[in-house]
Amino acid sequence: MKTVAALDQGTTSSRAILFGEDTAVLAAAQRPFRQIYPQPAWVEHDPDDILSSTLSCLAEALGRAGVSPCDVAAIGITNQRETTVVWDRATGRPVCNAIVWQCRRTAPIVERLRAMGMAADIHRITGLVPDAYFSATKLAWILENVPGVRARAEKGELCAGTVDSWLIWNLTGGRVHATDYSNASRTMLFDIDRLRWDETLCAALRIPMSLLPEPRPSSGDFGVLADDLPGLEAFAGVPIRGCAGDQPASLFGQCCFAPGEAKNTYGTGCFLLQNTGEVSPRSRSGLLTSVAWQLGGKTTYAIEGSVFNAGSSIQWLRDELGLISSAQECDRLAETVPDTGDVYFVSAFTGLGAPHWDMYARGTAVGLTRGTTKAHLCRAALEGIAYQTADLVRAMAEDGCTLSELRVDGGASRSDVMMRFQADVLGIPVRRPAMTETTAAGAAYLAGLSAGVWRDTAEIEALLRTDRVFLPENDVSARYARWRQAVELSKNWAAR
Repeated sequence: MKTVAALDQGTTSSRAILFGEDTAVLAAAQRPFRQIYPQPAWVEHDPDDILSSTLSCLAEALGRAGVSPCDVAAIGITNQRETTVVWDRATGRPVCNAIVWQCRRTAPIVERLRAMGMAADIHRITGLVPDAYFSATKLAWILENVPGVRARAEKGELCAGTVDSWLIWNLTGGRVHATDYSNASRTMLFDIDRLRWDETLCAALRIPMSLLPEPRPSSGDFGVLADDLPGLEAFAGVPIRGCAGDQPASLFGQCCFAPGEAKNTYGTGCFLLQNTGEVSPRSRSGLLTSVAWQLGGKTTYAIEGSVFNAGSSIQWLRDELGLISSAQECDRLAETVPDTGDVYFVSAFTGLGAPHWDMYARGTAVGLTRGTTKAHLCRAALEGIAYQTADLVRAMAEDGCTLSELRVDGGASRSDVMMRFQADVLGIPVRRPAMTETTAAGAAYLAGLSAGVWRDTAEIEALLRTDRVFLPENDVSARYARWRQAVELSKNWAAR
């Protein structure tokens, strides 16, 4: 039986999952890595931590499965998007820590672009809105602030890219500097209709285009494993045949192949994507348009809403406040109270994403009384994630993209209490698949289609299984209105 390995490089951990031809998980490995917070609202990763954790996970998963190199048909890569790395073309060494997608340090550069009158052009060309979220301003900040980097970049001595490009470069021994269209479309430098880097936007940010990776289709050739990767020497030559950002990979893994189908991933952030087919609409409601994937010469687009902090709010309750010891305890405590006691928690730790796009919003808890318990806070955190998803669905409806059902995945989708409330606040069914690691599955499917493991998407869709469908049971519209008041209180806090 042929197998496909998926590398799922996320914000807080790296994973490798090995899939069989029947899409069953044969083996998996996961490694957390260090989060770096140099200043308030700054977030960094060490690129070497990203690479070493990814390589060790791949070696461990392959070892657990007991497969031989000839059994592995291909490798697919999926990654945290927007996080930006710059490295030396000759030595492969990063010039500084990676700037993570959550980081807000580049807000002044965004304000500069807006003052230049670039907002409309950015939206028209890239489908995005000017925000510190995207890679372009992170790359511009590195060029402006790390000593010597701009001069070396202008001489062609450096490479830049998102995490997928960093991994592909290292996995292929520096032979391939590439990205896929879905990742490129999240940089704020990419023309999503012409499928190429935009000279005007690069010039506005003084970014040499020689830094940038070659954009390629999501299902196709990204080189082969080098022969000197630690723990993977025996697998030299295994082809990398798929690449997509984590959210479009999840859309693909949920088999949302038809226009109108949508999924929401509950991870560190929360990301709602709807397939719009070969049409790339421009939102009027604060949402984003990106390339979802290119497969067989056909480009598929998605309209998307991004929430910066979702599962991270549960981590905050656990790690910073010490109120819980695990996500499971958060669920158990939330189940012990019928509601939040009129407490609302807006997890805007690093600003608000869609549809608000407020770089200066900050986390807010309102409605606290002496009767508020940690159970109420846990329930408020879970409901806050569901409310933020409802904000995105509402914005999609304003753009004419209504949903009849929402497919869900990611770690927090395992919370029954949150999924029940999600169905209530949306008023539509919420479908959870039997296998919630759909991000890795999407990367595997893209690679496997290119390598001939699966004939077409219909064969993959036939293998999809549902765990549970949550139906709306309660009217929570009054509580949702209170939530929207709480969101307004969180806005512009850091700029006051």
